[in-house]
Amino acid sequence: MQDYPPGSRSAEHKPHRSLFERLTALISPEPENRAELLELLHDAHDRNLIDADAMSMIEGVFQVSDLAARDIMVPRSQMDAVDIAKPIEDWLPMVLATAHSRFPAVDGDRDKVVGILLAKDLLRYYAEDSFDVRDMLRPAVFIPESKRLNVLLRDFRANRNHIAIVVDEYGGVAGLITIEDVLEQIVGDIEDEYDFDEEEDNILPVKDGDSGPRWRVKALTEVEQFNHTLGTALPNGDVDTIGGVVSRHLGRMPRKGEQFIIDQLRFEVLRADARQVHVLLVEKLPERLYGEPN
Repeated sequence: MQDYPPGSRSAEHKPHRSLFERLTALISPEPENRAELLELLHDAHDRNLIDADAMSMIEGVFQVSDLAARDIMVPRSQMDAVDIAKPIEDWLPMVLATAHSRFPAVDGDRDKVVGILLAKDLLRYYAEDSFDVRDMLRPAVFIPESKRLNVLLRDFRANRNHIAIVVDEYGGVAGLITIEDVLEQIVGDIEDEYDFDEEEDNILPVKDGDSGPRWRVKALTEVEQFNHTLGTALPNGDVDTIGGVVSRHLGRMPRKGEQFIIDQLRFEVLRADARQVHVLLVEKLPERLYGEPN
């Protein structure tokens, strides 16, 4: 064994581990995969070494690498777009009502996105005599449905972009996604003074899965609204929300990424923290898969 002179660089950087630390390492080896690492982090949370908010964000960081743009995008049917083929007066009330900062601009057809309109640029409409909305458009960024959220977030930051148009394999517009949508997967809902908890936003259809139609559902959606929209008959009993149904089924608080089947529906937890579940992905299974074990 080589000895290092006192004060030398090698001696200063040689790790010193106590006998207890070495024995602990033998008994409890370092995690070898992500599942084991998350299990250690959950154990640390259970022992109050990590608070609920920190645990939720750590899980969110892991999850963004598993999700793609198609999983969280605003579907084409739900997009608030401006049609520049029409007079400004026709769509300006929608801009004022929704109060978004950016809008995809289409030219007569939702598959023909020609740019992004910033709401602040419309101030010139009231200040200039000759105003052409086409001159105000910023270039649109197009991404495939399969693009991973961690890669998309890096691109958003590198290009200082805030919104992207999601296209399907045939080049048609499938929806849109914003940097806020991606960040919410990590830090939870980011609400501002223009956010409203409207019932029609509780359940949003997304692209069909391998087995059947899918919806992105807020956990606070009432069971009655859920059953009415999806044509199901989930019992509510002593709970009022779909998040309550899920927690009752599992007998504990759901964790991000978990999948399970209730009746004829496959649930996946998209967003949750140590206190409650926030967003679920629900897929209706065909009859031949009905009753598969959890």
